[in-house]
Amino acid sequence: MKIEIKKPTLSALQEDKEAVIGPWKMIWIRLRENKMALTGLIIMGVIIFISVFAPFLTPYDPYQYDFGITFQAPSMKHWLGTDEMGRDYLTRILYGGRISMQVGLFSVTVAIGLGALIGGISGYYGGWIDNILMRVGEVISSLPFMPFAITISAVLGARVKEEHKLYLIMIIIGTLSWPGLARLIRGQILSLREQEFMQAATALGISDRKKIVKHLLPNTYGYLIVNATLGMAGAIMSESALSFLGLGVAPPVPTWGNLILYARDMYTLMYRPWLWVPPGICIFLAVLSINLIGDALRDAVDPKSNR
Repeated sequence: MKIEIKKPTLSALQEDKEAVIGPWKMIWIRLRENKMALTGLIIMGVIIFISVFAPFLTPYDPYQYDFGITFQAPSMKHWLGTDEMGRDYLTRILYGGRISMQVGLFSVTVAIGLGALIGGISGYYGGWIDNILMRVGEVISSLPFMPFAITISAVLGARVKEEHKLYLIMIIIGTLSWPGLARLIRGQILSLREQEFMQAATALGISDRKKIVKHLLPNTYGYLIVNATLGMAGAIMSESALSFLGLGVAPPVPTWGNLILYARDMYTLMYRPWLWVPPGICIFLAVLSINLIGDALRDAVDPKSNR
């Protein structure tokens, strides 16, 4: 009896390789195939690059005054002109990107930490703990975000030193942004805690803290990442709005929000567009790129998405 042994074909090997692809690699493959996501990644990469390497991209100091060249129009020496203090405006925008990104990243970190912790505890324990935590989240969600943030910033800002207002804005935005994420994580935990692996963890005598931190929350990382990307765009917009109203990061520290303060002057709005158009474009591009990445991540993470 002759036994024929078939050699594995390339397509068969590729199918076997795809069969063992992990979830994170599959998310990256889906993300890489999304052209809009790649566009967002490129734009965000450029913004991060010019913000991080701002000291090497411009020879000027963002805080150096020169009253002899105030309100100069864009030229070869000052590509985006100068402001009312004679400071190079391109330099201010590059350094302002650093601050705006820091505010967005730190605010999202606070919101993700609170949302994951509260949502995990609420979903795991349920009962009266769930009721109390979710009611607190509903109270915060019922408050109009921007008016409430303005009120807190105005009340606390008067008691905080100017150099510390940056951290105050980060904390305000972060602590007002967690309820939506907490409810999402709670829903995931409610379904995960009934799975077989949690029953096995209970049988092994694993503590509640380890169950939540090491077994339940890791299964929600995809949702946390998506929420972090979309939340960062909202944090940048919130910081810009507060700074535009004079309740955010205090000058002379540059942020894209307080740089647009010049647009409140009608003369500047009409005859000095270099003072408000470039930072406005930076905010637009940053928020657009983050939203493109967040939408693509949401499609990549969702196992029911039709690709």
